[in-house]
Amino acid sequence: MSEFPDFLRFEIGIYVDNFVKWLMHNHGEFFDAISKGILWFLLNIEKFLLWLPWWLALVLIFIIGWRSKNLRNGLTFTFLIFIVGTFGLWDYMMMTLAIVLTSVFISLLLGIPMGIFMAYSSRLNIIMRPILDGMQTMPSFVYLIPALMLFDMGKVPAIFATTIYAIPPVLRLTDLGIRRVPKEMVEAAHSFGSSSWQTLTKVQLPQALPTIMTGINQTTMMALAMVVIASMIGAKGLGLEVLKAIQHIDIARGFEAGISIVFLAIIIDRVSQGIANRFKYPE
Repeated sequence: MSEFPDFLRFEIGIYVDNFVKWLMHNHGEFFDAISKGILWFLLNIEKFLLWLPWWLALVLIFIIGWRSKNLRNGLTFTFLIFIVGTFGLWDYMMMTLAIVLTSVFISLLLGIPMGIFMAYSSRLNIIMRPILDGMQTMPSFVYLIPALMLFDMGKVPAIFATTIYAIPPVLRLTDLGIRRVPKEMVEAAHSFGSSSWQTLTKVQLPQALPTIMTGINQTTMMALAMVVIASMIGAKGLGLEVLKAIQHIDIARGFEAGISIVFLAIIIDRVSQGIANRFKYPE
């Protein structure tokens, strides 16, 4: 009586497995085309970042930190990136940054329009909420399985898994930001003859921008959190260095790669927060 009865078992995983296999067999060319497009975009970003002279990268980081926050932060961010270079991890950092930027770009490309549709459609909002809950609470390792089946080993499945993991915040906060725009402002825009598109682009999106920017910040941080996990399926970068350190029980290597990820996370978080604060309206 203490064991759950076998005849009540429902193996839903088998249906998910069959669905993924059906996608592979019937729409393989579609996923191949997506894979080539993502790989082309990623490799071009990576090639540019690796081509960039280290001193010029430091200057750019200083300018970005200074303009987004203040002079002290600009100097601090430059020093942190310089420290990563002294670890001998400069190229790995750029590879990691390329994966994060590509994943964030795809997340924004899909998430912001979908968030707008959710704000306009209560039915879509009801459907998407439990899906987003599942995407945010599902163990991140689970995303690697369909990614591997659809795209094989390499950088593309890493981008796919990272995008799925990172997209919910920008989607949710785009929806929330537009819904929180005062109805009086929307009604005023309509009363002056604005179309739905004009109301969206000139009233709702500008008002919702601080919330959307917060979503972009959270999406970027979640993409960076997937770096180590994505390395398990062929994504090179700092995450792979952490993984190798674990395999060889190399404390020094693991610490340097790990602290480099922390430095990168701090810089991305502070810069994106600084940019988001610029869009906030005074109280």
